[in-house]
Amino acid sequence: MTALWVILGIVVLLLLAGVVSYNRFVSQKNLIRDAFANIDTELRRRYDLIPNLVEAVRGYAAHEKQTFENVTRARAAAMSATGSPAEQAAAEGPLVAALRQLMAIAENYPQLRANENFASLQAELANTEDRLQTSRRIYNANVREYNRRVQAVPSNIIASMFRFKEEEFFEIEEAMRPTLEEAPRVDFGAGGGSAAPPPAGTAPPAGGAPPAGGAPPAGGAPETPPAG
Repeated sequence: MTALWVILGIVVLLLLAGVVSYNRFVSQKNLIRDAFANIDTELRRRYDLIPNLVEAVRGYAAHEKQTFENVTRARAAAMSATGSPAEQAAAEGPLVAALRQLMAIAENYPQLRANENFASLQAELANTEDRLQTSRRIYNANVREYNRRVQAVPSNIIASMFRFKEEEFFEIEEAMRPTLEEAPRVDFGAGGGSAAPPPAGTAPPAGGAPPAGGAPPAGGAPETPPAG
């Protein structure tokens, strides 16, 4: 009879552990879904900023027609992308490259960079990129922990029973990093360099270099000794 109660207790504990593990999987799936929704929100905000940025740059660099077309085409492709997070992240790659090219053009026009409207749009885009990268890191952290449980024992038993599959990471580059966060370059070899110091123990003569054969004594030319 005691053995029966022991077996029954073990079965109950296993069932409780299974329920807890299942509920944790469900909670993690919800966290992943919410984190990806935050990524999508920031992507939409970036999509909304791009047309205004293009028009601002076009006012100063109308001849860069190909670049404007590239940005517009990449934006449309990214907005229409569907599928897994990895596939959507891949669709953002051409848009990031086109945005970098657009901002590189803007750097060549000081009057454009001084324009308040463009500066405001650029700052908003930078803030959007920061929030996007933060949302991406949170999403990937949730995916990493979830995938670890899908693979690890004994939680992988519950994952297999209830078909909890591994989730994909979302990797996307920052569109503004090369423009806004590039460290300034310092060239110590370009002009204005100081001459090498003279060797130790050698003092430079006052008034120029001494003639060959040695320097004359202080006070003028050496005296000629009297004859005989």
